[in-house]
Amino acid sequence: MTKKQKLELTWIGKDDVAKLEPRILIEDAEFSYHAPKRHTDADLFDNKLIFGDNLLALKALEEDYAGNIRCIFIDPPYNTGSAFEQFGYDDGLEHSIWLSLMRDRLKILKNLMRSDGSIWISIDDNEAHYLKVICDEIFGRNNFVSNIVWQKRIQPDMRATIGAGHDHILVYAREISVFKSKLKMLPTTNEQLSRYKNPDNDPRGAWVSADFMAKGYRPNQMYEIITPAGKILKPRAGSCWRNVEPVYQKLVTEGRIWFGKDGDSVPRKKTFLSESEGIAAWTWWTNSEVGHNQEAKKEVNALFGAENGFETPKPERLLSRIIHLASDQGDIVLDSFGGSGTTGAVAHKMGRKWIMIELENHCYTHIVPRLKKIIDGVDDGGVTEDFGWKGGGGFRYYKLAPSLLEKDKWGNWVINKDYDANQLAAAVCKHEGFTYSPSESDWWAHGFSTETDFIYVTTQTLTEEQLIALSEDVGNERTLLVCCSAYKASAAMLNDKLSNLTLKKMPHALLSKCEWGKDDYSLNISKLPVATQDDEQEEVPKKKAAKKEADLFGEE
Repeated sequence: MTKKQKLELTWIGKDDVAKLEPRILIEDAEFSYHAPKRHTDADLFDNKLIFGDNLLALKALEEDYAGNIRCIFIDPPYNTGSAFEQFGYDDGLEHSIWLSLMRDRLKILKNLMRSDGSIWISIDDNEAHYLKVICDEIFGRNNFVSNIVWQKRIQPDMRATIGAGHDHILVYAREISVFKSKLKMLPTTNEQLSRYKNPDNDPRGAWVSADFMAKGYRPNQMYEIITPAGKILKPRAGSCWRNVEPVYQKLVTEGRIWFGKDGDSVPRKKTFLSESEGIAAWTWWTNSEVGHNQEAKKEVNALFGAENGFETPKPERLLSRIIHLASDQGDIVLDSFGGSGTTGAVAHKMGRKWIMIELENHCYTHIVPRLKKIIDGVDDGGVTEDFGWKGGGGFRYYKLAPSLLEKDKWGNWVINKDYDANQLAAAVCKHEGFTYSPSESDWWAHGFSTETDFIYVTTQTLTEEQLIALSEDVGNERTLLVCCSAYKASAAMLNDKLSNLTLKKMPHALLSKCEWGKDDYSLNISKLPVATQDDEQEEVPKKKAAKKEADLFGEE
C-alpha cells in the first residue's frame, strides 16, 4: 500500500523527532526576587524565569501548563546564514537544522496555548515563508490570523541592495473562532480623536462618518435614497449600499446618517465617540506607533549602559501592543526566547503573569537586573509611564534539573546521585503522568493522577512484609503505583494480597521513555560535522554537471 500523499514542507531530518526528557525545575533562590509566600491555591502561580535549554524547559512546563497560556511571543534566532557560511555548511542543511529547531518547539508551544490563546512570532525574510508553511502544518491553516509587517527601521540600510525596513510577525490562534471573540481593539490615539467632530450639534456628542456605499453588487442593496434636500441617489457603478433598506431606514430614524451640511450629499454612517470601543488593528505597524530597533537599543542601553547593550532587543511599545491585543490582566504571557527580557518586562508593567526562558548568560546579566528595577519601581523607560507603573510584584528563578538518569562507571544507567528524595519523587511523577503533591497525612502519597490513584517513589528494595503493610494502609478504595529499586514478592502474592498496588522497578521502567543525559537541543552549529575536503571535491563534478545541464536548457 502506497503512503497517502499530503501537502507539506519537507526537509533533511524532518522525521527525526527527539524523545525529550521531562525535567523538573529547581529554584535558585539567589536570583529569585520578592517571590511571594504561598498561602492558598490561588497563590500557586509565580512569575517564572527559567535558565536552560528552551526545548527542555518547554517540555518541563508542558504537563503543568498545557492549555493555560493566553499569549505567546517568541523572537527566535533569525537564520541569516552567516554562521553556517563560517563553517562551510550546505544551504539545504542550514535550513533543515533551523526548521527542525522551530518545529520541535512550536509543537509544545501549541500544547501550552489556551483555546483563546495565540502565538506571535517575530521573523525576518530569511525564513518567514518557510516558517509560515510549518506553522500552517502545526497550528492548522485555518488558525492563521495574520502576517503583521513591523517597520523596524527609520531609514534604509545604504549597504544593502534593497534595505530591509521590516520584520514579519506571524500570528496564529489555538482556535480561531474563540480567539476572534476575545481579540481586543486598540485604544484610540490623539490623532484619531481629533477626527471626531460634531457639525450638526448632535446631543450624543462628537462623531466620525464612513461611506454608506460598499463595493460589489447585491440586488437587495440597490434601492434609491432620497436626501433631505430631495435629491435621488443610486449606488455608483460596481457598488451597492452598505445595508438593506429596512436597516437604512432605522439608521435614518436614529439620526445616524449624515447627508452633509446642505442635506444633498452621498449618505455617510455616523459613529459616535461615546460608543467607540477603539480601533481595529491591521497588519501595518509603523515605527511611529510601536517603536523601532534604535528605540529598543536605547531602552536597553539606558538600563545597562551602551557597553553592556544587547544586539537585537525589541521595543517595549511593540510588545505592549501585542500583549494588549491578545491578553487580559492576570493572563499568562510566555516567551521561550527571553533575550533581553522585554516580554516579561512589559507583561509585568501591564499586570500580566509571565514565564520567560533563556539559555545564554544574559539571563542573569540582563534579564534579572532588568526585572529587579521594574519591581523596585526604578525603571522609568519604555512603557512605564503609559501604564502608570510604580513597582511591585516578584518572580522565581529556576534552573533545569540535570538528567534523572546517568551512567555509572560500568556504563549502566542509574538514578542521578544529585537528586534528593523530593526531587526524585517529583521527577518520577512527571514521567508517570502524576501531579507531584506530597500528602501531609499519607506518607507514601507523593503525587496523584485521580482522587483515588496515587504514586510512591523510593530507592529502597521493598520486602514482602513492607508491601503488605503498604497495601493495607492504602486500602481497598484507593490504588498506588510503587516505583522502587527492587521488590520481593511472588506473582501470586501480587495478584492475591497486593491487588491495589502496581510495582515498577527503577530505573529499568524508565529507560525507554526518553533520551537520557542530553542537555543541549539548541542550534549549536559548532558541534555539527564540517564538510571535509573530500566532500568538497566530490561536489565539484556535481556542480559542473549541473552547470552543463543549465547551459543546454538555456537556464541562468
